[in-house]
Amino acid sequence: MARKEPAADAANAGRLKQIVLTYKMTRKADKMIGLVLAGVGLGTLAVFLVIGFLIGHPVYLGILGLLLAFLATAIVFGRRAERAAFGQMEGQPGAAAAVLDNIGRGWTTTPAVAMNRSQDVVHRAVGKAGIVLVAEGNPNRVKTLLAAEKKKMARIVADVPVHDVIVGTGEGQVGLKKLRTTMLKFPRVLTGPQVTTTNDRLRAMGDLMSNMPLPKGPMPRGMRMPKGGGGKAR
Repeated sequence: MARKEPAADAANAGRLKQIVLTYKMTRKADKMIGLVLAGVGLGTLAVFLVIGFLIGHPVYLGILGLLLAFLATAIVFGRRAERAAFGQMEGQPGAAAAVLDNIGRGWTTTPAVAMNRSQDVVHRAVGKAGIVLVAEGNPNRVKTLLAAEKKKMARIVADVPVHDVIVGTGEGQVGLKKLRTTMLKFPRVLTGPQVTTTNDRLRAMGDLMSNMPLPKGPMPRGMRMPKGGGGKAR
């Protein structure tokens, strides 16, 4: 048992450090975070203490209020931290790919399956809802990218539903913080084996990175070969 204590202490220290870093990051975008968390925690505790004194059990209700105050503070902190993170990512290149990479199990994501010279980009996610193409960039230009990608895929996955999403704040677009929710709302129409078959077909088709020609001549020192054309499974 004694050998496990240092590892547990290190894990707890790492967790605490992560919370502190998250708080600092959130505070840069949300100056009121400290006051809000203090208000939620103290307010919840105060309510339970008042109820406890009224019914003659201040100690029991105080302990319960303390636990619920901690829980409420953690929930509010998590939501405001998430909002701050999305606020900082909004409009940044590759932000949608980062959201897709953390969408959850059951999805296979492949970033940058299509791109143009203006850095407009299309990412692909495959799950039980079918294929979802997520575009970032100028709305008019990405429509051309989406149409070309759909045409290319139609030759090998014509029987799989394809959805497209344009990330942005304009009309008909989906905000970054709503991207995950939007994708999870698509109806599930494929079975697990069908998802696997679809991924295999798309992987055989390749993507932008795997189809990119390698430069001739010796490889520069320190440069690594890119990994295979498959996306990251979730």
